[in-house]
Amino acid sequence: MNDLKNDLASLQLNESKPPPRKRLWFVLVLIALLALAGFTWLSTIQSAATEVTIAYPEIGETHQVSGSPILTASGYVVARRQAIVSAKIQGRLSELHVEEGSRVAHNEIIARLDAEDFSAQVQRAYAQLQQSEAQVTISEANIKRADASLLEARRQWSVNEQLARDELVPVDDLKASWSRVQVLEADLAHAQAEAIRSNATRQHAKADLAYAEALLDNTVIRAPFAGVIVRKMAEVGESVAPIPPGINLSTSSGAIVALADLDTLEVEVDVAESNVAQLSATQPAEVTVEAFPNQRYRAELRQIIPTADRTKATVMVKVTILDTDPNLKPEMSARATFLASPLEAMADKKQSPVLIVPENTIVTRNGRSHVFVITDRIASLVPVTTGGFQKNFVVIEEGLSGSETLILNAPDNLEDGDEVTIRSSS
Repeated sequence: MNDLKNDLASLQLNESKPPPRKRLWFVLVLIALLALAGFTWLSTIQSAATEVTIAYPEIGETHQVSGSPILTASGYVVARRQAIVSAKIQGRLSELHVEEGSRVAHNEIIARLDAEDFSAQVQRAYAQLQQSEAQVTISEANIKRADASLLEARRQWSVNEQLARDELVPVDDLKASWSRVQVLEADLAHAQAEAIRSNATRQHAKADLAYAEALLDNTVIRAPFAGVIVRKMAEVGESVAPIPPGINLSTSSGAIVALADLDTLEVEVDVAESNVAQLSATQPAEVTVEAFPNQRYRAELRQIIPTADRTKATVMVKVTILDTDPNLKPEMSARATFLASPLEAMADKKQSPVLIVPENTIVTRNGRSHVFVITDRIASLVPVTTGGFQKNFVVIEEGLSGSETLILNAPDNLEDGDEVTIRSSS
């Protein structure tokens, strides 16, 4: 019985406490892990904020526009300078370097045609030119040789003529030397004729080479002026051809691209015949487009077309837009309101202060103009009503007080309520 109790006692767990040093290390490790987790959480929160560049509203000056409206006409925005670009020769498109919206400089390469055949023609024409050059060299050498032989024959004939007078040589030798002179004169004339023919052949070969090089150069399609590609009409591998004048965008089969100079935008409107008499050169106007109904653009009448449309009883009037805006696009619906006061009087009006912001702060959402305002690191989307343009600034008529902090070049994925951080100026 005592042995059984001793055995049971030996099976009991040892409940001795861990040493104090081991418990202290455990607490320190736990604190370090919690600190690391907190630091990681803060870093994640900070990295989630979008980094942005800021700008501030400014006070600018603008001319007060006075003058009552005379009449309003509807039409479309067009580019005064536009062109349908095609190749000068027919061929297969092998390269196309632009897309819709691409900006191109004057004489910049837009596309290339397959030039293998034309390169071969250039090489062939060059070889023919080299051959004709060699023939010209041979002809010139023949002339020199014939001229030298004729000179010697004339000398011998002159000697024989003197000897024949002294009866030292027979008359037949004198006649033979004279015949040789005549033969060599004919050889010289023949050599000179051959030289003329060789030179003509060389000129023909040069013309063939220039023509072949022109054909090869025509396989490179260049921009006729600086502008923006508004439509692409062909793809690599398609056959293109020269386009005659007067072709429009809808019937331009075989063309490559349509190019427009967006710095020359204007509005073409139809004015009733009975109202044309109210308009004059440089008549001030105000243009609005349906895409941005809250924006108004300064404009002036550029041209009244000197013929009417008998089917509509209207006259086309072209109005130049004075305020540049990258949002304006050709073929947009527009309205032009003509004003009573002349443009010179408008320029003399007293200037008034206006609120302006950099145009890169304006974003378009749901067809309206907005700006992002930063408040306590939160981006808020604020609708604004814009006026005209002043270089790189936009006039704000409603929506801002002037003390806001704005986001410049807001990212496309930035939304209302997102957290942002201000990018360092350095």
